[in-house]
Amino acid sequence: MESIPDAFTDLFERKSFANFATVMPDGTPQVTPVWVGYDGDHVLVNTVRGRQKEENVRRNPKVGLSVFDPDDPYRYVSIRGEVDEVTEEGAVEHINELTRRYMARDEYPNLGEEQGPRVVVRIRPERVVTSG
Repeated sequence: MESIPDAFTDLFERKSFANFATVMPDGTPQVTPVWVGYDGDHVLVNTVRGRQKEENVRRNPKVGLSVFDPDDPYRYVSIRGEVDEVTEEGAVEHINELTRRYMARDEYPNLGEEQGPRVVVRIRPERVVTSG
């Protein structure tokens, strides 16, 4: 497992978006822009159970992400890794934490309107590349 270098952890504390790549059943990539977090060990993505990215990572845990600095797109961290866990535990708290960062609101506005429960996708970085 690789770590995110300290010089790039600020990207996970700011309003930086990630492009999250998963693998479809036919082997083609599926890429989605997502909010992203980092707990010091794992990169965290929050979604709803049953969405395409969640189904993809349960079937094939190999993923990739790129997180760009919103002030300098030439500064980024690129991560290849594997999903260690998809869990409902702490998922509502996590989406609210991300909402405070990305929307400056206390609570995610769509809670209770989604088709399934929120989940946290915990990604173990296996390869980390940075630029800038």
